[in-house]
Amino acid sequence: QDVLLFKELIQVFQEVFEMENPESPKKPYLQSLLNKPDFISYTVICNDEVVGGLTAYELQMIYGEYSEIFLYDIAIKTEYQRKGLGKKLISALKEYCKQNGIREFFVPVNEEDTHALNFYRNTGGKAEQVVHFNYKGK
Repeated sequence: QDVLLFKELIQVFQEVFEMENPESPKKPYLQSLLNKPDFISYTVICNDEVVGGLTAYELQMIYGEYSEIFLYDIAIKTEYQRKGLGKKLISALKEYCKQNGIREFFVPVNEEDTHALNFYRNTGGKAEQVVHFNYKGK
């Protein structure tokens, strides 16, 4: 059942992020991902419908015996936004960090995405100026 919910969450991400021609990973791949201890996924369900969620990765640091969380995706369907669901997801991830001794989590945001910037500021995030570089692997 977790894989089915996860597939629905991925569809929410694709819808909210307006992805064109997205890939559709197969169930064994998604199950493998869900089984990884360093992968975190939360799903928001309202009226038996997946309306949002987040995915994140725990990264073990080399400067000490601790981890940080990389919040990869977080989204709520448009019609469910501004109802506190995103804030609940952030709170759940904060609680996960507390329970697991994780110092902090971080999330990249495009500068032009003012909606996301405001959301993270309003949920207690502190902005840090960085430049993100992408490389093609194949």
